[in-house]
Amino acid sequence: MADAASRLRGILEQLLGAPFPVRVRTWDGSEAGPPEAPVLGVRNRRALRRLLFKPGELGLARAWVAGDLTIDGDLYTALDRLAGSIWERDEDARTLAQSLRDPEFRSAVRRLFAMAGPPLPPAPPPEEVRRPRRGLHTKGSDRRAISHHYDVGNEFYEIVLGPSMVYSCAYWPAPPPEGTLEQAQHDKLDLVARKLALRPGQRLLDVGCGWGSMAIHAAREQEVNVVGITLSQEQAAYARKRVAEEGLTDRVEIRVQDYRDVADGPYDAISSIGMAEHVGSERYLEYTTVLHRLLKPGGRLLNHQIARRPQRDEESYRVDDFIDAYVFPDGELAPLGTTVTLLERAGFEVRDVESIREHYALTLRRWVANLEADWARAVALTGPGRARVWQLYMAASALAFERNRIGVNQVVAVRTPESGASEMPLRARVWGAPGPA
Repeated sequence: MADAASRLRGILEQLLGAPFPVRVRTWDGSEAGPPEAPVLGVRNRRALRRLLFKPGELGLARAWVAGDLTIDGDLYTALDRLAGSIWERDEDARTLAQSLRDPEFRSAVRRLFAMAGPPLPPAPPPEEVRRPRRGLHTKGSDRRAISHHYDVGNEFYEIVLGPSMVYSCAYWPAPPPEGTLEQAQHDKLDLVARKLALRPGQRLLDVGCGWGSMAIHAAREQEVNVVGITLSQEQAAYARKRVAEEGLTDRVEIRVQDYRDVADGPYDAISSIGMAEHVGSERYLEYTTVLHRLLKPGGRLLNHQIARRPQRDEESYRVDDFIDAYVFPDGELAPLGTTVTLLERAGFEVRDVESIREHYALTLRRWVANLEADWARAVALTGPGRARVWQLYMAASALAFERNRIGVNQVVAVRTPESGASEMPLRARVWGAPGPA
């Protein structure tokens, strides 16, 4: 088939009703589209079959993970352009029946089927996890979901995260190249410790402790006693090794334990950094209630959590197909207001909310750079499909934070006693001086 790129581009523009925003290269070596634009490589006809049998985000994700689609040029520019034309049009799937009544649309679909070849739906890539979204967030299902995401090899995470091994938003003094990722992660852990007002001898519960970075920081820098909990066996083994190497086994205990099973409170403070996204809306009030019970009166909670924008009809919210199938099975994002409300319903007094959205975009771009700089070893450790999952997930997430499609917030909440003595300073944060009129 001569010049498949021009034919495919014409079909895509007819289906989208708009110019296709990137250049297209097809399996026959032909190219079509703006010469200065990033190039979407359609390496085989199977990519088209994936899109036809699973239109929208999931079909594109499957083609990307399987290596049927590639991008040459700036990945962020390509994803940003494609998002407006394709990914953000997923909601229009409800009008597919109306579109199919259009003779030109039906003609474009028939031509796309003809280009795709024999109409057999390709099997999903092996990296995909698909199961019914029912019976969510039991202890067993949470354990399996956490294992899928985190038990992919600690060496792989060392490549992506760098020496800090902190898998949450760093806290940058200024946009890179000022400062390093490691220093920005240290500053984030220090920020959490200061917001919790940790003092020597106190007990800290670190919920979702990851590879132990917060636990080690608090024990070493603030001389507190820490219990860190995770559902990942690989994380726990790695964290225990780091704790031993730091000589902190007398201050830090790492457990493989569900937050619902912690029964040795009260704690002086609780940190939950990048964990609450796994809890789910059905369990979130239970989660906040458990943390409230585990805190002593006057104790503080620092909840660091990604938030989505609220929808006019919250009942219509659905989990992102790509994220659910490949990255965070059963994960859910909630609007900031919902999180604050559920903390208050559990009995907390919310004292401070800080958005650090731009910081996460900077962090993700650094993680992508780390992955791409050591791509061959990452592929050797996890396989090409898994490496492509992480490349796409982190790059697309960086853009989502930059465009304010999602955010991340640190919420400080207190289990304020009946006396009303919160032990919070009158001025919890110091803002910069106002500028000239």
